[in-house]
Amino acid sequence: MLRENMTGLVAFATIARAGTFTRAAAQLGVSQSALSHTVRDLEERLGIKVLARTTRKVAPTVEGQRLLDRVVPMLDEIENELWSVIDTREKPMGNFRITTTDYAADMLLWPKLRPVLQKYPDIHVELVTDYQLTDIVESQFDAGVRLGEQVSEGMIAVRIGPDFAMRAVGSPGYFAANGKPATPQELTQHRCINLRLPTHGGLYAWEFEKDGREVRVKVQGQLTFNTIEPVLKAAIDGYGIGYVPDGLAAPAIASGELEAVLEEWSPPFTGYFLYYPHRRQSSPAFSILVDALSHA
Repeated sequence: MLRENMTGLVAFATIARAGTFTRAAAQLGVSQSALSHTVRDLEERLGIKVLARTTRKVAPTVEGQRLLDRVVPMLDEIENELWSVIDTREKPMGNFRITTTDYAADMLLWPKLRPVLQKYPDIHVELVTDYQLTDIVESQFDAGVRLGEQVSEGMIAVRIGPDFAMRAVGSPGYFAANGKPATPQELTQHRCINLRLPTHGGLYAWEFEKDGREVRVKVQGQLTFNTIEPVLKAAIDGYGIGYVPDGLAAPAIASGELEAVLEEWSPPFTGYFLYYPHRRQSSPAFSILVDALSHA
């Protein structure tokens, strides 16, 4: 019975996590019709319906959810053990998906991943950049990278970068024409470059702190972006004041392209962490990535 149902269980688990046959078929590298046939065979052998199908998505039935909760974790353990055996070879190997922000990917992950990937050509990494607090288990990521305060409960978390501050910056030309704000509240009188974050429910309110006093300012301006790099470029081009991590702003400040304001109000943020489920520890190849990314 185990041999007959293993393929069906894997197909069922993939569909349940993906939410649609289309995404699941792409992940498994099979056609939708073949995947549907595999699940139908599983249901016939078990004598139960494991998936409830609608016109737009599929979801586990009550019996299917019970199967998902009790049996599928065992499949994950089997897969991890198989990877562990494979990783004992001379050349560790594995495919790993990591969700992160663009800033963390550029400034923290890639500089450390580059030498690792050169040394271990059988380790493959997919970086998916977004600002949503993705459920890495449900979305089938091996790990996520977020600020320490945003790490999901029950995860192993490893610091991969130092604490950092945000900087309000603008071009010398902009400040010559418009003056410099002396307090966070004066930002409302300036053209600012907004950042839209799904995790904040809309436009990001700039966060400042001084002498224990916290201030959040909602700014206005001509431009809004959903990633941080264009904010920096627009500030350099004189389109207003941007609010960016100090590590991103530092080169432009050093070159004179940007000037920082309100520095005494710049609050420290907890640095970035790599987080992942406990089951991921069993893979030596994954351990190589964790060790390489860790911040002393």
